[in-house]
Amino acid sequence: MPPHLWRIAHSECSLGWGGQEHRVLAELTGFKARGHHTVLLAPMESQISQRAQSAGVPVTHFQVGRLRFLFEAVRLARWLRRERIAVLNPHSSADGWLVGVAGRLARVPFIVRSRHIDVTYPNAWISRHAFTTLADHVLTTSDKITAHLRDLFHLPADRITTVPTGIDLKVFSPAVAPAQLFTNHASSARPVIGMVSVLRSWKGHDTFLRAARRLLDEGFQARFVIVGEGPVRQLIEQQIADLKLAGDVTLTGHREDVAAALRALDALVIASTRHEGVPQIGLQALACRTPVVGSDVGGIPEIIRPGETGRIFPAGDAQALAAALRDTLADTAVTTALIERGRAMVEAKHSLDAMLDTLEAIYRRHLP
Repeated sequence: MPPHLWRIAHSECSLGWGGQEHRVLAELTGFKARGHHTVLLAPMESQISQRAQSAGVPVTHFQVGRLRFLFEAVRLARWLRRERIAVLNPHSSADGWLVGVAGRLARVPFIVRSRHIDVTYPNAWISRHAFTTLADHVLTTSDKITAHLRDLFHLPADRITTVPTGIDLKVFSPAVAPAQLFTNHASSARPVIGMVSVLRSWKGHDTFLRAARRLLDEGFQARFVIVGEGPVRQLIEQQIADLKLAGDVTLTGHREDVAAALRALDALVIASTRHEGVPQIGLQALACRTPVVGSDVGGIPEIIRPGETGRIFPAGDAQALAAALRDTLADTAVTTALIERGRAMVEAKHSLDAMLDTLEAIYRRHLP
């Protein structure tokens, strides 16, 4: 039986573009393709606002700030009532409070609160209201985040669900042609090891670079690439200079062709040191059959399973990362088995359709 068609609104106050914002847009466009009416609530200057409009998803703008909170909450509540929104899903802290209050004022039938990363809550007795009073259900991207929130806010099992971001298997496929990541082709025979992420302090680029320096000093000839843009680019450039890696590490900046970039890598590194759910880039790499070496942080080991789909190293340990990369590239038989199982896991459990099916099932349980 086909699902009911609902009017669904998601909110996101972040101005940047990363995995979380990609997830929000994936849900909006995925549900729109299934016939639901979807709309985004976001600041006018946000990147997701521009991308949503380009994808044909209507956008209603809001502003965050203490001085405007009451005005914006009442204004959004009127809009929610007028638009007859049935499902309301805030994603970040600021809009979780603002849009959550607006949703309660408007008596939206079902409010979902998403949590994408694992963070601390210094004032848990206040924060719990964002996940209880202002939400009917909580979604997380990893079992570790789910366990943390359940314990901290005393959430019953039926009030919280782990739903990692689904991957479009048509876009992320071994059939995709590899991207050209380098302008200098002289060393094309050397394996390519890379990171693909927003350049943030907790993504572990420093560990990656120290591991690169160690591998090169040991005579392991490889090329290293960092794909992405972000606030710590200058710090990364300085560390490249300090480690004398300028001739061996390439920064490509932001790229839209993520699947092609992954296909160009002989190994992907996810070196996060904190704040990580189940990383989309890990699932995307597995879907492309790109070998993955990940840190033991957050939800990474939930998909990069040692001996099954990839290799894991202790976060921040450059020596262990270098060893894992050496094994990945040297033991081709084991690595081939890992990536085949990784692709099969994504196909079975982490496709975009599987994610949307799970979310629709949650909606049906709570809506008439």
